[in-house]
Amino acid sequence: MNIPSNLKYTKDHEWVSLDGDVATVGITEFAQKELGDIVYVEVETLDQTLEKDEVFGTVEAVKTVSDLFLPLAGEIIEFNDSLESDPEKVNKDPYGDGWMIKVKVSNVDDFNELLSSEAYKELIGA
Repeated sequence: MNIPSNLKYTKDHEWVSLDGDVATVGITEFAQKELGDIVYVEVETLDQTLEKDEVFGTVEAVKTVSDLFLPLAGEIIEFNDSLESDPEKVNKDPYGDGWMIKVKVSNVDDFNELLSSEAYKELIGA
């Protein structure tokens, strides 16, 4: 199971990278495997400011629909538009081309409260 050590993670199986005050968010390899084939990613919160743990969108797979929870409070400033025509990028490359949103983070220090790769491995039993 690929769990990059340079990222942070949430108990809801999202990954986060931080560049200055902009976070990139996607779902983990574990999450996409659990969901199965991703057929649709919906984010209707673009340009909105949300609190940590609020729902920022949904991901639809053949098996189910799951909410996506914002790991850090802030403004959703970008959606990965390529997922509209090619949602399976989430399955093929969850940590690369399958990223979902970019967030202008309200408090950068909150990033340090997210799970390390080691803590996330413990969470999923990897």
